[in-house]
Amino acid sequence: MTAERRDFRVAILGAGFGGLGMAIRLKQKGIEDFVVLERDAEVGGTWWANTYPGCQCDIPSHLYSYSFALNPEWTRTYPLQPEIRDYLRECADRYGVRPHLQLGCAVQEAEWDEGERKWRLQTSDGTYTADIVIAAPGALSEPRIPNLPGLEDFRGTVFHTARWNHDHDLTGRRVAVVGTGASAIQTVPRIQPIAEHVTVFQRTPPWVVPHRDRPLTRFEHALYKRLPAAQRMVRAAVYFGRELLVTGLAYRPKLMKGLQRAAEAHLAKQVPDPELRAKLTPDYVLGCKRILPSNAWYPAITQPNVELVPSGVTEIRPEGVVGADGVLHEVDTLIFATGFHVTDVPFAQFIRGRDGARLDDLWQGSPAAYRGASVPGFPNMFWIVGPNTGLGHNSMVFMIEAQINYLLDALETIDRTGASEVEVRRDAYEAYNTHLQSRLDGTVWNTGGCSSWYLDANGRNATIWPDFTFRFWRQTLQFDAPAYELSGVSGRGTRPQGRREAAPISG
Repeated sequence: MTAERRDFRVAILGAGFGGLGMAIRLKQKGIEDFVVLERDAEVGGTWWANTYPGCQCDIPSHLYSYSFALNPEWTRTYPLQPEIRDYLRECADRYGVRPHLQLGCAVQEAEWDEGERKWRLQTSDGTYTADIVIAAPGALSEPRIPNLPGLEDFRGTVFHTARWNHDHDLTGRRVAVVGTGASAIQTVPRIQPIAEHVTVFQRTPPWVVPHRDRPLTRFEHALYKRLPAAQRMVRAAVYFGRELLVTGLAYRPKLMKGLQRAAEAHLAKQVPDPELRAKLTPDYVLGCKRILPSNAWYPAITQPNVELVPSGVTEIRPEGVVGADGVLHEVDTLIFATGFHVTDVPFAQFIRGRDGARLDDLWQGSPAAYRGASVPGFPNMFWIVGPNTGLGHNSMVFMIEAQINYLLDALETIDRTGASEVEVRRDAYEAYNTHLQSRLDGTVWNTGGCSSWYLDANGRNATIWPDFTFRFWRQTLQFDAPAYELSGVSGRGTRPQGRREAAPISG
């Protein structure tokens, strides 16, 4: 789009699944007065930025798409990063949101203008203003690199998996990989065959289960193209199958023992060495951290050119990495597979609401929102994939569509009432989060005996939705206006024609 226009009714921050989905649904509602500000050169969010070898989603393909845009072209039962990236680009084209995109435009500050009742957005492309801001930066957008002594003195090449250096050939290299989360277990099997040596620093071993990934057949492709209902049936079956995990994760943690035994058997089968197997065996309940599927991780770790160091890193020296045991491991390449800033939302430092209050100061290390969408003191601002909307078992796209429906109804309410400001009431915000945290108390995520990225700096779970996802969908079917203060109501607004469509449970 051209950069000439600077004032909009709605500004969407981010063009991943959340921001792009919101833009598409606005278009479908006939709303054209919006802009999407995206810092990267293309849409896709996480799936544009993460290009490391082996990058793949751990949610089945049929479930990892918008409910209104099923994809019969997936090549595997679990989608690869390039396919998800291309799917989102195709959606941007198919649904006509390209004219609304401002790519390569990083939002540097967002400030509420009390006098104008607008948000003022300072970006790398100048200033924009908007009546309503919908923030969809994504939880996996800011790589976390630990502040290690000596890192700046390392003589080799350093990068994070989310900022993969494709110009750096790993053939014949001595590589250190720090971390054993999702990106590490996908990357290490890809780089092990070409590197001279790989040293993996493992602070906490993950629970790894057998991966059911396989190529989709020619028959399946033909069936889904000719009979979309068949793909919807598979999608529904996958959805409800994964929802069954919530019974063990949130209600009866003892039920996770069956799946844990399967993970133990998987480890025993693929790692015959008892000493190495002991290092790879977690000491916490399965599900406390994200459950990782892989058939390649353990075989890679057992290769002669791979060394597992069962400790974190204490120091970086010019020639290598020092583990907690004090041993120097000489390497020429250092790869951080250390995840993202999830609960310490970096963008919150640059958002100022009423009276110039910073969102980061309000949260004080523990992000919270009403229905994951709204924060008191920050009028006309909504979040997609906000606090406590994350999942440890099912598709985030389902949660995103539920949130989008909620925000669409919020916009319709604002139009109908003619309100110039909408802000969640503090008592509703506090009651909602008190109840939500009480629901998390007995779950595997809080009591499983691990330290995960689900927990914030204060030990509070600021990430996970602690229940079945269809209950979140039901709670967000309609915008609950009584939980909000609507200011400047004129009564002259009109509701757009047509009823709001709700996402189906299987979507």
